[in-house]
Amino acid sequence: MSWEYFVYFAIASVLLWIVGAWAAWKEKATVAYATTVMGLLIFFTYIVSMWVSIGHPPLRTMGETRLWYSFFLPLTGLIVYSRWKYRWILSYSTMLALVFICVNLFKPEIHSKMLMPALQSPWFAPHVIVYMFAYAVLGVATLMAIIMLIKPTKKSLTESGIDNLVSVGLAFMTIGMLFGALWAKEAWGHYWAWDPKETWAAITWMSYLLYIHYRLHLPQKTKPVLWMLIISFVLLQMCWWGINYLPAAQGASVHTYSS
Repeated sequence: MSWEYFVYFAIASVLLWIVGAWAAWKEKATVAYATTVMGLLIFFTYIVSMWVSIGHPPLRTMGETRLWYSFFLPLTGLIVYSRWKYRWILSYSTMLALVFICVNLFKPEIHSKMLMPALQSPWFAPHVIVYMFAYAVLGVATLMAIIMLIKPTKKSLTESGIDNLVSVGLAFMTIGMLFGALWAKEAWGHYWAWDPKETWAAITWMSYLLYIHYRLHLPQKTKPVLWMLIISFVLLQMCWWGINYLPAAQGASVHTYSS
């Protein structure tokens, strides 16, 4: 499957997700579930087809990881909608997925069949996929925190949803870090080396852990903990793509392999 076909799969998926988001607002749950799942299946079909075509998981470049993020956002939105029936969540997940899809459409990166030796480890694919799911879950939790700061309605329900999402996101982030350590051991001979990427991963992980501990011990203080969650998501963005622009990572980080 070549990159040129992506636009057709993307358009079909986004249209179905939009219908699902509309159905959620109109409280037509059956339509919301059906169309969102159909869109996910179409989008995932492209990912799998591309995987087969290039001979390895599409995870090498930022453009390829955006494919996974675009997939996991509506999936996470559907999970949240199923659990807490937030009518807005499918609109958010569709809108943000559309942003990442548009970036890939208007500024695609080169997708090569060549894969450097470090990325041929069996731990590489699960490491990145698990991380992308964690990022999507934590992104939804951050949006809920922002909405709660602006309009603190249904406080107890929203706080419960945020805490559950952060717990799930941190759990998957932890699993992703463990997979990453196993990958690093096989690729470079050590589990951890305080590479710029690894350093920011540790900072991000500790920031979310701090959020959970603060929430457990000081549950009555809502605003500070919501701001902690927003700051943690900013740190996550630095870990994901921001380090590519830091002088410390230029030519020094073993995790800069998209060029």
